[in-house]
Amino acid sequence: MNFYVLTASDSAFNGQREDLSGPEIERILIEAGFISVGYAVLPDERSLLAEKMREIADGGSADLLVTTGGTGFSPRDCTPEATRDVIEREVPGIPEAMRCYSLQVTPMAMLSRAAAGIRGRTLIVNLPGSPKAVRECLTSVLPALKHGLQILKGAVNNCAGGN
Repeated sequence: MNFYVLTASDSAFNGQREDLSGPEIERILIEAGFISVGYAVLPDERSLLAEKMREIADGGSADLLVTTGGTGFSPRDCTPEATRDVIEREVPGIPEAMRCYSLQVTPMAMLSRAAAGIRGRTLIVNLPGSPKAVRECLTSVLPALKHGLQILKGAVNNCAGGN
């Protein structure tokens, strides 16, 4: 499966700090057998982030689009809103599971506003902006992400004979 990493950070975009979270996502996913098809750093601008997410998802090269940053309370944090602007179907269980897992580590996890959803055949997942939180959140949901992506791509029949 292919993935794209999109970092939302004014300071990383402006060269004021190095993006450590995007490369951490790449490392984790590559170790899990995923193939990187791209990486970008954009400022915390809702319209720019949404435009890039649409471009990636509609381009069809990424099965998974993982964002990092912009999920907190800062006035500039807008990644969940940009995500909701582009997804066609929300997948609330992914950020709920990440928050639940992270709450075992820190009570601050409840402040994450991360979102997840599907656009076309691309799953979009928001992660926090710190490498430590990226590791916690991504590894906690990775097995479910793999299964969900297989279903989304039609590689697994998810019908259990029900309605």
